[in-house]
Amino acid sequence: MALILGIESSCDETAASVVRDGREVLSNTVASQIAKHSPYGGVIPELAAREHLTAIETVVDTALRDAGVQVKDLDAVGVTHAPGLVPALLIGIHFAKGLTEANHLPLIGINHFLAHIYGSFVDSSEYRFDDPSLYPMMALVVSGGHTCIVIITLDGKAHLAGTTLDDAAGEAFDKAAKMLNLGYPGGPVIERLAKQGDPKRFHFPRSLTGTAGKAVAPENRFNFSFSGLKTALLYHTAKLAGSGELSGQDLYDTLASYQEAIVDVLCTKAFDAAKFYGVKSCVVCGGVACNGALRARFEQTAPRNVIAFMAPKKYCTDNAAMVGGLTYHYFKKGFRSPLNLDAKARLPLNTELPFDFSALQSGCRVDL
Repeated sequence: MALILGIESSCDETAASVVRDGREVLSNTVASQIAKHSPYGGVIPELAAREHLTAIETVVDTALRDAGVQVKDLDAVGVTHAPGLVPALLIGIHFAKGLTEANHLPLIGINHFLAHIYGSFVDSSEYRFDDPSLYPMMALVVSGGHTCIVIITLDGKAHLAGTTLDDAAGEAFDKAAKMLNLGYPGGPVIERLAKQGDPKRFHFPRSLTGTAGKAVAPENRFNFSFSGLKTALLYHTAKLAGSGELSGQDLYDTLASYQEAIVDVLCTKAFDAAKFYGVKSCVVCGGVACNGALRARFEQTAPRNVIAFMAPKKYCTDNAAMVGGLTYHYFKKGFRSPLNLDAKARLPLNTELPFDFSALQSGCRVDL
């Protein structure tokens, strides 16, 4: 048995969690900064860092208290070190370093990207991260900062099959909401209002899908682009409302159609990749995976020959349970981070995932 403290501060949530053996979440504390950043329509890195600095000690103490454990009971501390906002990441990293040094505990740096994927397995009684029958696996990671398709193979290597060339899907939601004066964050408010609209009334572009009559370049088959969608919304709004603002049914139908375009692109490309790479399972995770329309489409349109599942909503948005859970597997394999562990805004996917099932099913192979 191993008790892991996970710490997350990559963006605008200060989070800490105690997880037992990678699966059992004993506590999961999150201090949100939405109210602080809402007036700006987005996250301000320096403001986020100050809020993390104010909150982190209380958040960690609360997580330990809620779990009924003390620092001396811990076996290791895992902390997000990349990718993310560097000023925000540094707060969590330095706190984790101080905690581990003072208490002679192992420090383990965690890739935020991979932690989101692991969020699909936290608290799950049905699926296990270390179940070789799920691999190769396709993960659709969708958030305000990331939109990508990751293929994880039997040898424990993560390969980036596709990513966004400009805006992430979550950013497309946030910027649309800002454009229409709907508030921040944009995803939840757009989803709520879109339920009253007709997603087929207006057509918005699906970039890099070939639906506009232009063939997609092979290198962009699994890549995303949402900047053109935002531009289309700008022109659509000007045409429909002139110098005023959209309201009533026009607003609801616009939002439903805009959301439909995003969901359509995400699922179409993800499942195209799943078929291309011959995966055994598909997961969707990240903050945008809270979106009900995306979850419904993902479940309904997944290829029949694959296992498809989603991270629970409480583990889709930034949290430390996913960090603590993944840390356990690195800890079990003997992985340790040096004390000079640094924050990085962008980081290639860590190809050293803590498992290797290739010897068990050598007949399964994905060419990348």
